[in-house]
Amino acid sequence: MPAANLTKIPKPQNDAWVLRLYVAGQTPKSVTAFANLKRICAEHLADKYRIELIDLLENPQLARGDQIVAIPTLVRNLPVPIKKIIGDLSNTERVLVGLDLRPAAAAKR
Repeated sequence: MPAANLTKIPKPQNDAWVLRLYVAGQTPKSVTAFANLKRICAEHLADKYRIELIDLLENPQLARGDQIVAIPTLVRNLPVPIKKIIGDLSNTERVLVGLDLRPAAAAKR
């Protein structure tokens, strides 16, 4: 199966969530993380999100601003507080809890 292209999602009209996904090229983990993030956002945030895809192979200096030490890493800039999730985002429940889309108690059931 061919690897999906990592493309940016256009900015929605009502920006409630700003998410940055840091990757390093189009590795299988990076492609999986991006696909999982798009699916989670479509299911749980409707049109109230913006994904900024940052390829650290092209812009390594951008890792310093969000203190990125592993990839892929998802950073939620808005709404505050800033949250970080490392990995391919395949554990949907963990991502939802990490982004405060679902309370931790609900995820344990």
